[in-house]
Amino acid sequence: MNRRQFLTTTIASSLALAAGAAEEERKLRVVIVGHTGHGDYGHGLDTMWLRVPETQVVTVIDPESAGLLKAMQRLKVGGGMDSYKVLLAPAKPDLVAIAPRYVDEHHDMALAAIEAGAQGIYIEKPFCRTPAEADEIIATAERRKVKIAIAHRNRYHPVVPVVQRVVKEDAIGRLLEIRCRGKEDPRGGAEDLWVLGAHLLNLAVVYSGKPVAASATLFQNGRPVTKADLKEGAEGIGPIAGDEVHARFETESGVPVFFDSVANAGVKTAGFGLQLIGTKGIIDFRFDSEPLAQLFAGNPFQPVKEPRAWVPITSAGIGQPEPIADLKDQVGLHLLPAHDLIAAIHEGRPPLCSAADGLAVVEMIMAIFESHRLNGQRVTFPLATRQNPLAQWT
Repeated sequence: MNRRQFLTTTIASSLALAAGAAEEERKLRVVIVGHTGHGDYGHGLDTMWLRVPETQVVTVIDPESAGLLKAMQRLKVGGGMDSYKVLLAPAKPDLVAIAPRYVDEHHDMALAAIEAGAQGIYIEKPFCRTPAEADEIIATAERRKVKIAIAHRNRYHPVVPVVQRVVKEDAIGRLLEIRCRGKEDPRGGAEDLWVLGAHLLNLAVVYSGKPVAASATLFQNGRPVTKADLKEGAEGIGPIAGDEVHARFETESGVPVFFDSVANAGVKTAGFGLQLIGTKGIIDFRFDSEPLAQLFAGNPFQPVKEPRAWVPITSAGIGQPEPIADLKDQVGLHLLPAHDLIAAIHEGRPPLCSAADGLAVVEMIMAIFESHRLNGQRVTFPLATRQNPLAQWT
């Protein structure tokens, strides 16, 4: 190789390395999609990105002009748009945050984000209204190799795999059942199932495995729900009925999962959680609390004279101090989910709480409605009907 060839090769290599470094240092472009007055910006799905160094919010979309202006100021961006349908693609997003709590626009927003060329989407829960909507989003995302993460933020909590490990190590003996209760405030029943129960079902299947069948009953004022009780649910969730829900899921592991919610049965100091009940103890999850999980050792069905205490489970193990000082912010402000989504894109893997996980939750909710519509009949997964069964009630 002569000197000229050497210099040419060296310069080309240097330029390639510099270009690679520049690309590596380039911040991911984030577009926020919100809707003031119709789900707004979820539980901080807009401002979370200001705390993620690898990202930069480049624009925000909101059809309400006053809300758009406030969002632009809040997110420190100089531009905004009023329609995700036609203006999302020009923003050239790497990531799109679909923030509204109202679920009725999630399907269209997700498809628009995929078509705009986003590499990743972070979407408020619930994922969407029906299995059919989820099916289309998932199929489209797979074709375009887009990663979708669902904002079930407790699923990203580092104590979740620790509990998996201690259950496997026999900390509570044989796992007999998993019991979930919603917040059971005035929204108790079907609305609680959708809005808050989705979180519980999402975490329950981590320990039980996928559901294979379900049976359920819905009640209104103490009597079984009839078609006459149907109403349009809040937050765009579609038709619902019932101020009381009782459901049982069979799972691939053989461990049954129960979900119950009764309007106004809860109190502010309890509720909204799930319990793993075993032959030698209970592990209790209280959502959006620290510690998230606690162990109550001993057979839960056998009274004893000696007092027993709840022992916190942290990311370091049972009864250990929590080593992550800002864990509450890491989970509550969606920072762990954001970093996991970015890692999933780079590593070519599904996010920790993926679109498939979001579909599983939606399908479990629909199974409850379908079973009740069929007078408590056992229904199997995957559901034959991909629409909301209550909308098809004859």
